[in-house]
Amino acid sequence: MEMSQALAALGALAQDTRLAVFRFLVEAGPEGVTVGRIGEALDVAPATLSFHLKELSRAGLIANRQQSRFIWYSANYETMNGLIGYLTENCCKGQPEVCGIDCALQKKPTASRGKKVCA
Repeated sequence: MEMSQALAALGALAQDTRLAVFRFLVEAGPEGVTVGRIGEALDVAPATLSFHLKELSRAGLIANRQQSRFIWYSANYETMNGLIGYLTENCCKGQPEVCGIDCALQKKPTASRGKKVCA
């Protein structure tokens, strides 16, 4: 993923309604859900929801498909995983043998609480 794509995705997610919509779609799975179901579940007005879906689509974070009279939206897992990969590609100073695939925020009861360490 290029920096410009990462910035677009992070910018799209840097708003509470869009973040809620994206998380809802990630949870819904690859099949996705209809626009009406998204609005109903998150209590978002249709015009507002349309604006936020457009922004998430523009960033490549979601996809839509027409099925009969309904528009279904789903998370774009490839873009999501690309963003996660972009954010973590230099985890543990770029030494995958040190941190494996995941860096995690571990909470320890010491002064280092909340320090980012590799799992």
